[in-house]
Amino acid sequence: MTRAAAAMLVFALLAGCEREERHFRAERENTGPNASALRQSLNQPGVALGGPVKPPGDNTSMYDDNAYAVGEGRRLYRWYNCGGCHANGGGNIGPALMDSEWRYGSDPASLYQSIVQGRPNGMPSYGGHVPDDQVWKIVAYVRAMGGGVRADVAPSRGDSLYPGKPENVRSPQPAIEKGESKAEQALEVR
Repeated sequence: MTRAAAAMLVFALLAGCEREERHFRAERENTGPNASALRQSLNQPGVALGGPVKPPGDNTSMYDDNAYAVGEGRRLYRWYNCGGCHANGGGNIGPALMDSEWRYGSDPASLYQSIVQGRPNGMPSYGGHVPDDQVWKIVAYVRAMGGGVRADVAPSRGDSLYPGKPENVRSPQPAIEKGESKAEQALEVR
C-alpha cells in the first residue's frame, strides 16, 4: 500500500510541474492561405522578388512557449545579420528591440509583417527569402528581447559580449498593437 501511495505522490508531483514545451516542428501554419499582402519596402536581400507575400494567419506566435525555438530564433537573428541594423537589440541604424513600444507594433503579427513585408524607408522585405517557419522563430526571439515571453523560455546570456540584461531576466512587456501607445494601453488595463 505504501508503494502505491509513493508512486501516486511522485506521479502527482510530476504532473503538477509546469515546464516549457519543446516542439521541433511547427504545430500549424500561421500564415494566410494565399499571398495577398503587399511588400512595403523595395529593399530586399539578394535577388529582388516581386509580387505579394503571405500575411500572418492570426496574432499569435506558435513559438512563444518553446525555449528551443526561441534559441533557434536567436541563432537565426545572428545568421541573417539582423544585428547589422538592430545591433544586439539596442538599436543602431534600425530601431531598438529591447522594449515593446515600436512604431509598427510589438505583437507577433506586426513583427511577422515587418520582417516579411518590410517597412517603408528602412526594413527590407524578407518575404520569399526567409522561410515562414524561420521568420516565426525570429519573431519569438525578438519578443524575448523585449520581455514578451516567459523567463523560463527566454535564452540566458550568451558567451559573447552583450550590452544589456539577458532575455530571461528582463521585466515582462505586454505586446502593443500597431497604432497603440503605452499610455493608451495603460488606460485599457485600468
